Amino acid sequence: MVTPEAHPFAKTGGLAEVAAALPDALARLGHSVTVVIPRYRGISVDGSNALELTIELGPRRQAVTVHEHTVRDNIVVALIDVPELFDREGLYGTAAGDYPDNPWRFAVFSRAALEYIRVRGRRPSVIHAHDWQAGLVPVYQKMHLSNDPVVGGVPVVFTIHNLAFQGMFPSDTLPQIGLGWEVLNMQAMEHWGQISYLKGGINFSEKITTVSPTYAKEILRPELGFGFDGVLARRGTDLVGILNGIDTGRWNPEHDQFVPVAFDAESLDAKRDAKRALLEAVGLPRDENTTRRPLIGLVSRLTDQKGFDLFAAAAEPLMNLDATWVMLGSGERAYEALLQALASRFPARVSATVGFDERLAHLIEAGADIFLMPSRFEPCGLNQLYSLRYGTVPVVRATGGLEDTVLDVDEAPGRGTGFKFLEYAPWALQGALERALATFEHPAAWRKIQQAGMRRDSSWDASAREYVKVYRAI
Repeated sequence: MVTPEAHPFAKTGGLAEVAAALPDALARLGHSVTVVIPRYRGISVDGSNALELTIELGPRRQAVTVHEHTVRDNIVVALIDVPELFDREGLYGTAAGDYPDNPWRFAVFSRAALEYIRVRGRRPSVIHAHDWQAGLVPVYQKMHLSNDPVVGGVPVVFTIHNLAFQGMFPSDTLPQIGLGWEVLNMQAMEHWGQISYLKGGINFSEKITTVSPTYAKEILRPELGFGFDGVLARRGTDLVGILNGIDTGRWNPEHDQFVPVAFDAESLDAKRDAKRALLEAVGLPRDENTTRRPLIGLVSRLTDQKGFDLFAAAAEPLMNLDATWVMLGSGERAYEALLQALASRFPARVSATVGFDERLAHLIEAGADIFLMPSRFEPCGLNQLYSLRYGTVPVVRATGGLEDTVLDVDEAPGRGTGFKFLEYAPWALQGALERALATFEHPAAWRKIQQAGMRRDSSWDASAREYVKVYRAI
């Protein structure tokens, strides 16, 4: 596995969760997995198992240290240590923008991953690369190492976690990263006069996967293809959508270290204590009226992709609903300011925390009654899966993995797990929330929805078996 992030070492989003949980699930199935990630700032190593490499890319040589760390049986993490490239404030950039040397940083990372495999000398069955930051792995393998006895000819799976991030750089980057002009080709890395590391990953890999079956279909259409729908359509027979799972050990209401009360599908009355704990944690009233009122939770990046332009357009009528809101997230300044302004206007009913707080994220999943995800597009989404597991009923837009994982109460009577809306419009978002709030007034019906969600198998085990099928097929 070659990935730019993996929990608990480095995380900006769902990719880190996948890159931790999928290897775990594969190891449970008896496979041995090595996860290769950069050593970012704050990742400690003991230095006792270090490998020194020198890689050449174009006119430049780069010294690299690789630290091996055995996490548990069948799982090794290899940290690519280049302090001048990765010992920085952020993984990919700062609030001011992306690091200008990202093309070089992730070229070094991709080539170092291959060199580490070569020097270690054990030929892998499959190389699995994730997102544009690892997109050069199959490119270097095919262009430079096709005859190598260790990595040459090893099939590569490339997973797209979010097609919106494409690793686009000027074409004159090619000689700097040790690649010839022959890859400046529509069927290689060229994209509208530039090069795309994502396109390299797509075109040089044997199989492409993405993180839900619906998203695999959506990215073949111009609306959500982000200019890559034609590229992916050409590889359509090699594209597979495999739904993400979640780490059911870390996200488990029966023993969650961040939640002071345990509960399951048969003891949902205890969830009210989690609600009180959440209200206390964010400084909202905990009187009987407040605990009786439905609580809507939201944990998200505050971006248009996550539906915050829609949320902003609907904010006034949403705040007029008889509900309490607890929101956690960071992202675009305008949306951070919006959440803070709503909390100031409605101090007894609205809490907004800007930033990320893992304890609060778990408390929101456990203590909220409803969880809102109004995404414009959502490759898979993890928070709706956490919500289902905690008996927190999701209200989502029917796109990508949200469409695949939430059964609408009206579309599946007796089996429904949440509420969906299709139209990307304020009235549709408001209508779905109003349906949920109306149903909340009927405790027996609500509990049935909660229990249906809690009994859904969202573990990685089933998804890992689907990845094994892909590995074996190539």
